[in-house]
Amino acid sequence: MQSNARGCLRLPVRVHSKPVETQLPNIADNTQSDMSSSRTTALTSAYRSMLDALRNDEFTGVPEKTPRRAAEALEFLTKGYTEQLDEVIHGALFESDIDEIIVVKDIQLYSLCEHHVLPFIGKCHVGYLPNGHVLGLSKIARIVDLYARRLQIQERLTQQIAHAIESATRAAGIGVVIEAQHLCTAMRGVQKQNSTMKTSVMLGSFRESAPTRAEFLQLLY
Repeated sequence: MQSNARGCLRLPVRVHSKPVETQLPNIADNTQSDMSSSRTTALTSAYRSMLDALRNDEFTGVPEKTPRRAAEALEFLTKGYTEQLDEVIHGALFESDIDEIIVVKDIQLYSLCEHHVLPFIGKCHVGYLPNGHVLGLSKIARIVDLYARRLQIQERLTQQIAHAIESATRAAGIGVVIEAQHLCTAMRGVQKQNSTMKTSVMLGSFRESAPTRAEFLQLLY
């Protein structure tokens, strides 16, 4: 221990190149991991049973790992059930005095129809009129994925995206339009390959003000 010119004691300082942290086990993460593992096992077993039921003289089976791969794929395509809006936004809401419409067009969208568990594929357009805050650009696409990665119908998906953005931003107006092709009507059933379904939800000033709504739609088309 040394003293400086003013007679104050100088304590030795130990400098670490990296901070030393004590990692406590995350019980919630462990629980979620256990649930995911259990779900994967159950889905793998279900896929194996379904594929076995298809066996005949022409179809003798699939590669051994196919049921597991299919289970993991379905878990990914429905992972929106395990995510929360606050986690997706992750604080990316910023103060702003912008009072003009913000539009994000042509957000790729993939979801599964809840009636046949077949894909519907398309694009989502989102517009909102800020009311003191703007949302991080990537978060709009992440909100679309949050609700698209579930078993869905397009009408409800459009509503959920609009209400989620309203909840996150408190925007003065919100518009969401989805255009998608549904493989449940293209690959089977009526087998119409070129049909497209469009849905829209308007909230706040986009619903109440015809000029505001028209401006939003003009920006899209």
